[in-house]
Amino acid sequence: MTHEPNEILPHHTTEGAASAPPLLLGPSLGTSTALWDAVAPELSAAHRVVRWDLPGHGRSPAALIGPGATVADLAGLVLALADALGIDRFAYAGVSLGGTVGLHLAARHPERVTRLAVIGSSAHFGGAGPWRERAALARREGLAGLAAAAPGRWFTPGFTAEALVADLRAADPAAYAACCDALAVCDLRDSLTSISAPTLVVAGREDPATPPAHAREIADGVPGASLVELAGASHLAPAERPDAVAAVLRAHFTGLPGAGTAARRAVLGDAHVDRAQARTTAFTARFQDFITRYAWGEIWTDPTLAHRERSMITMTALVAHGHLDELALHVRAARRIGLTPEEIGAALLQTAVYCGVPAANAAFAVAQRVLAAEDEASEPG
Repeated sequence: MTHEPNEILPHHTTEGAASAPPLLLGPSLGTSTALWDAVAPELSAAHRVVRWDLPGHGRSPAALIGPGATVADLAGLVLALADALGIDRFAYAGVSLGGTVGLHLAARHPERVTRLAVIGSSAHFGGAGPWRERAALARREGLAGLAAAAPGRWFTPGFTAEALVADLRAADPAAYAACCDALAVCDLRDSLTSISAPTLVVAGREDPATPPAHAREIADGVPGASLVELAGASHLAPAERPDAVAAVLRAHFTGLPGAGTAARRAVLGDAHVDRAQARTTAFTARFQDFITRYAWGEIWTDPTLAHRERSMITMTALVAHGHLDELALHVRAARRIGLTPEEIGAALLQTAVYCGVPAANAAFAVAQRVLAAEDEASEPG
């Protein structure tokens, strides 16, 4: 739902059930709520998602900010918006300047922020000089030149999101310059240790605007923070890698994939899960998230059956459908969680009766190879 502009509040949109836990999404400098278009709908399945525009960006009034503005001023606008919506405590995710606003909120208003995620962001932005020069350029010449150069700062080569570049072109130059003023004097490095909200830091591995070193600095400074680096992503990861961003944010804000990942590692082993994650691409990210959340986060974590029982059921199903490569993986998993070769053999013998002798014959051959390889590996060398 898009709300009409308000002269004292940032423009915002809301999605999801009004009774769901609130999640505020902050934009980067030069963009609008459109930055979250490919991510917000998925997050709204479990949250009341509120996206907001920076002053003079999107549909927010430029008069909300003036020369010499600070990140604290922008954070104050977010708190005013939350108050107007009746939101006392909220989760927060933001990109670049929007992420820095989140750091300020979590450090200075910890009673308001339940969980935090910052994407392509920094606790400081390289000193005042370049930002003051950019502010002066915007005030003097407008934003057309900055918009022309934006794709090189925002995206990896060959990718662009013209709607976001158009956002920058259409932004109010004075308000954009005031946001640059805020970045010029921003330095939250000494405040990071005071952040108590569970924090996720996401970096685009190819981000020239806020390189991964900035993300690592945040993750090292915030107690207990987690760090994720996304391959094939630059500064505006929610636009370039929306599936991957949605997956890591959903994991952080709902906790479901966290339990699934733990179960998956317990059964299949760290080496297998690490290989699967390393092979994840933009094309396969949603499938990997699906497997982690549903197969491992809901089925394998259900306490009705023990992992041993689930392992035998899984092997039987794989034999029945002839998925022998997957069967080898789950024979190894069965040994990992404590099944003996005799128990595995008994489960496969059961398949001879109910799935057919040829299927069981192939299954025994696979299991025998796996068990023999494990025995060989365990022999002292």
